[in-house]
Amino acid sequence: MHKYWGLFLACMLVSSCGEDKKTTDVDQLLVEVPKVVVKNTKKYGFNLGDFDVVEDTIRKGDIFGTLMTRNKVDYPKIYELTQKFKDTFDVRRIRVGNPYTILRSRDTSQVAQIFIYENDAINYTVVDFRDSVNAYKGRKEVKLVQREASGVIPQGGSLSDVIVKQNIDYLMVNELSGIYAWTIDFFKLDAGDKFRIIYDEKYINDSIYAGAGSIKAAYFEHRGEPFYAFAYHNDSLDIREYYDQESNNLRRTFLRAPLKFGRLSSRYNLKRKIRYYGYKVRPHKGTDYAAPIGTPILATADGVVTESTRRGGNGKYVKIRHNGTYSTQYLHMKAQKVKKGEYVKQGDVIGWIGMTGNTGGPHVCYRFWRNGRQVDPLREKLPAAEPLAEALRPAFYEYMNPVKTQLDCIEFPAVPSEDQLTLNP
Repeated sequence: MHKYWGLFLACMLVSSCGEDKKTTDVDQLLVEVPKVVVKNTKKYGFNLGDFDVVEDTIRKGDIFGTLMTRNKVDYPKIYELTQKFKDTFDVRRIRVGNPYTILRSRDTSQVAQIFIYENDAINYTVVDFRDSVNAYKGRKEVKLVQREASGVIPQGGSLSDVIVKQNIDYLMVNELSGIYAWTIDFFKLDAGDKFRIIYDEKYINDSIYAGAGSIKAAYFEHRGEPFYAFAYHNDSLDIREYYDQESNNLRRTFLRAPLKFGRLSSRYNLKRKIRYYGYKVRPHKGTDYAAPIGTPILATADGVVTESTRRGGNGKYVKIRHNGTYSTQYLHMKAQKVKKGEYVKQGDVIGWIGMTGNTGGPHVCYRFWRNGRQVDPLREKLPAAEPLAEALRPAFYEYMNPVKTQLDCIEFPAVPSEDQLTLNP
């Protein structure tokens, strides 16, 4: 028993979320004991009526080992869990505020037999202390409910503003920007741009909201030009892609920008004049995107990192060779995440916004090479991904047509005119 006690202390004395556990006196150890709840329903795959049920949440300073010993689980079993099942359930990573349930025996011993930790609203982990110790992951039954939504960008507004005001799940901001990342510049949306979306919402027990699923179909009108997007599984590639109404893939070989969100602060300009230099022409061969320090910088296309270093006015930067034609460079990073020689995929985080080198504020200077010459990426006609195979198009159109009709029938919300905004500030 002394051997297990030493091992237990070594493994267990780690507070949740990496917080230091301070020495406490006797009064601090007198914690509130959660209420015992008796239920006759089935949950997590167990008949709760067979146990005494204790429901609570992880509190600041809670240690898994202490929770279990308080409920009469032997030290050897706790140690066995930490050694055999650390990939399934890392006891050091229980998070403050996450719910848990303890199923105790209904006899006088009141020993904890099952511990269930809710990782999130849908996923949970079961630790079974009966007989030999076991741990496994579970998932609550989720019902998908289809929802339709729409919005119009007002004067001075943004996509995120509209999403929030329309009571649409904020995840849709990322979803829309991801779907149209190759075709629409979300840094330069105009008043009057509008969208319609069809997506799923997740519910547990038909009533508990558990987040949004991905977008099934979308329509985005930017500067009067319509852009449709329909999620479709490409069997030939075994992937889910978004296609327009003519079965063209919306994906391009390059993202429009190296950030998900930010502000286009300075464009590529070979005739730029700067006051500081006496209004002499100082060509700017990059495209600047301003964002807070620490904002993730994304690789705009697949490729191999050829440089990840710090040099002069460039500060910390990364350069990527995508193929024999194209290369890109990302300057003024706070720190790089990749090293020379690494292969990166489109959308991978390669570093973070900073202010290293010659810069007046936090931003990334994005530089784009074609055949060894720097060019303006916003004016390049970048190659598109392969369209849907000819043999798959009839099935796609059969699926797409009724969904497009549904999209087209979604009404846009009314947006106040500038006069109304002036009268009702």
